[in-house]
Amino acid sequence: MRPPEPMPGVFVVLEGLDGAGKSTQAARLCARIAARGRSVVHAREPGGTALGERVRALLLDPALGELAPMAEVLLYQASRAQLVEEVIRPALAAGRVVVCERWHYATEAYQLAYEGIGARADARSVRQSSRLAVRGVEPQRALFLDLGDAAAQARVGAAPDRVEARGPAYRARVARRYREIFARDPVRLRVVDARGTPEEVEARIWAEVADLCA
Repeated sequence: MRPPEPMPGVFVVLEGLDGAGKSTQAARLCARIAARGRSVVHAREPGGTALGERVRALLLDPALGELAPMAEVLLYQASRAQLVEEVIRPALAAGRVVVCERWHYATEAYQLAYEGIGARADARSVRQSSRLAVRGVEPQRALFLDLGDAAAQARVGAAPDRVEARGPAYRARVARRYREIFARDPVRLRVVDARGTPEEVEARIWAEVADLCA
């Protein structure tokens, strides 16, 4: 992906497996930024808009079963494109801080680890569709909350959603994909140890973004 499009605001992304603490830490980060007098928007993917929430419900519904990989990719990208135009771009243009749970890194990690029905989505198609969806909107900083495969698996609930139900081997492949993605640009994409108390993880996250959000 190309460098972030220059805009007055700040865009921060939290990535990680289900159970890594993204929602908890995004809320804590937003509160910390707001306490410093900055206007902040908390977004999530998929979701964050009326369209996005409907797509999210569809994608996570266990009753839906498996989808053709590119069909799944394009559903995620549709939700992302709407979030960009309706929420993220206007907020950044207004000088606000946007903290988003997940971005196109998740689509790449999850889809390229997928071994479901039909031909697996290829990296080129996933990345091209991401470029179309975001139209130059990229985070100044993205953090992968790395909890470790076993600990993340232990946090999956008794009633897993459609993606969580793919099992521990799939989740381990996703984690490896994430680590490969974040190794490409260690200045802008950073790995944070997500083990420990919420307060400890919050402090690690803040150390990685304070220069942008203080």
